Amino acid sequence: MSTSKPTGASQSTNSGSGGQSQPLSKETPKFPRSDPSKYNQPLGPGKFVNTAGCLIIGDEVLNGKTKDSNSNYLAKWCFDLGIELKRIEVIADDEQEIGEAVTRFAKNYDFVVTSGGIGPTPDDITYESQGKAFNCLPLEYHDETLRRMEAHQKTRSYSHEQTEEMLTARKRMALFPSGGDQGGVDVIFPCEELWVPVVRMQGRVHILPGVPRLFEALLNGLEAYVPLDPNKPKPHRILVHTKMPESSISPFLQRLTDKCKPLDIKVGSYPKFGSGVDVSVIGFDVAKLEEIAKEVEKEVDGKVVASEQLGKK
Repeated sequence: MSTSKPTGASQSTNSGSGGQSQPLSKETPKFPRSDPSKYNQPLGPGKFVNTAGCLIIGDEVLNGKTKDSNSNYLAKWCFDLGIELKRIEVIADDEQEIGEAVTRFAKNYDFVVTSGGIGPTPDDITYESQGKAFNCLPLEYHDETLRRMEAHQKTRSYSHEQTEEMLTARKRMALFPSGGDQGGVDVIFPCEELWVPVVRMQGRVHILPGVPRLFEALLNGLEAYVPLDPNKPKPHRILVHTKMPESSISPFLQRLTDKCKPLDIKVGSYPKFGSGVDVSVIGFDVAKLEEIAKEVEKEVDGKVVASEQLGKK
């Protein structure tokens, strides 16, 4: 089984898609990033990303061999940018499941990320499955990716040991759905430190490797290619910490939730094991939030520990 699909921190030191689990050496080449201006309107002129979905692909996640961390990283990334992550699913290395899930997500969300299943072994079927789902077959070798792959490979001490069969298998990682920019397929290089690109389908679906350090670097680099509405109001969050257990404050939180729904204020509670609970209130009316926070402080014998505007990254 390919190690490109692992999505857990425990696997982050393994080699995977891109073969770049080793620290970068001084000889490791840097590659030019794709021009953001060419790719930063994937939904059409004047359309912005507001919602997101995440698909974690891999039998090894479902059978417990690998612990997923990429969805958590994506959730924080979206939160910082003011994008609402609406759904996370973990699915098997199965063509029909991948095709069904990715087309459904593409219909429902502005920004979709898939993680895993793009390595050099036969069970890495993400590119082929998505190509089939979006009618972008056959898979075709991407010349620029092959060029970067070869340049990177020359810097590795083991490169001379690889057989022709091994090199052919490695080149599978440059076999992408076809169609080019006019056919719903973009190949974006968001990081100068990595030869690995992000293949974007239908302007919405971003295919990323499962190895956490690659996933995180590519996702961070993608920010410049995601259209965000500069005029969209940013929500505000206030956190109130209490030492009381969640069970003791639950009745109050239910009443507070019912009270806040018509005010467009979201209420949440997050246990801090061994030290109490953080109560979160999120909304757009700062004055109303501060009023609610005072009520929370009084009812749970707590204290405001954070007050911040979200989506300011």
